[in-house]
Amino acid sequence: MAGLVVAGLVGGGAGWLAGSSQDGGTVVGSSTSQGGGNLTVNDYNNATVVTAVAAQATPSVVTINVSSSSEAGTGSGVVFSKDGYIVTNTHVVTLDGDSSNGTITVTTSDGKIYPAKLVGTDPTVDLAVIKIDATDMKPITFADSSDLNVGDTAVAIGAPLGLSNTVTDGIVSTLSRSIQVTSSAPSEGGDSNEGGNGSSGGPFDFWGNGDNGSSSSANSTVSLPVIQTDASINPGNSGGALLDSKGKLIGVNVAIASASSSSDSTSQSGSIGVGFSIPSNLVKRVANEIKDNGAATHGLLGATVGDAAEDAKATQMGGLIKSVSSGGAAAKAGLQKGDVVTKIGSATVSDATDLTAQVRYFAGGAKTTITYIRGGETREANVTLGTYKG
Repeated sequence: MAGLVVAGLVGGGAGWLAGSSQDGGTVVGSSTSQGGGNLTVNDYNNATVVTAVAAQATPSVVTINVSSSSEAGTGSGVVFSKDGYIVTNTHVVTLDGDSSNGTITVTTSDGKIYPAKLVGTDPTVDLAVIKIDATDMKPITFADSSDLNVGDTAVAIGAPLGLSNTVTDGIVSTLSRSIQVTSSAPSEGGDSNEGGNGSSGGPFDFWGNGDNGSSSSANSTVSLPVIQTDASINPGNSGGALLDSKGKLIGVNVAIASASSSSDSTSQSGSIGVGFSIPSNLVKRVANEIKDNGAATHGLLGATVGDAAEDAKATQMGGLIKSVSSGGAAAKAGLQKGDVVTKIGSATVSDATDLTAQVRYFAGGAKTTITYIRGGETREANVTLGTYKG
């Protein structure tokens, strides 16, 4: 794999699309629009679990179109309140960080189109909330992402390549994964305060409309805690739903790995079975904080960190504490330069990206436990995190 690409924005026309007829059959025809039609079920007796999940959740997933004076793109979103609040990715509503005031419209699964206003963005974890003027939306049901197991069913719904109401399925491949990507905020959102550079090979630019990370925030990176899935996710799925076998939200799709070179915008490849979603517990907290307060908070450790494996004498992977800030959370918890953090809460830490991402998972002021190695001895420390200001 050459890099990670955000599964985000794409322009252009559609080809042959499938819609539903009144007798439940499928009608195929040529169309220049990107609408997809309602979910079609032809044989209820032989419907699968995925069919049931799609029927349950499709009304809660929308297609988002964003346009500015110079470009446009399409992504997905998830309804989380009856009165029209929708969570999506920051990179969807900012056109990969190129615009802070684009025009946003939302198309529901039944083809209704609404103008939308931006409520707030959280570039630290690439989430945003928009609002449409509606009173009868079907909100998604959130699953508890801390109860997930590797191998659980994962169903993705969104608008890959602008093709709305597209359903794909797979499994949860890995939990507590962390990735590093370019910030999607036009002027903010990096991890410089934490100082982690992450594992080799990152960060990877956002991918959309062929601009290959040309946003003004291209030098700023964020570390995201994610669920890895092999459900097929493609550009346009960003902001869409990842669901469990009961149709509950387990994550919001955010990025995919690409086998093509991240510097070659002409060879943008699609899904290779390595997709990433922001866990539902984090989505629920951040979305509701933005809805209620206009912004969300995130934890701050108060330390610069690196990869423990970069030390030739290293015997354990983890996040290496390079320095601690006086009076910060790490210092108050007793962490010192040279400590190797291996867990934060229940999440395993294998490098600096993991440590930064898992710290950001928590709200500012949250209390948790850090497991670390000092002098070959494993220790634990209770920590009260500070508040990160992106």
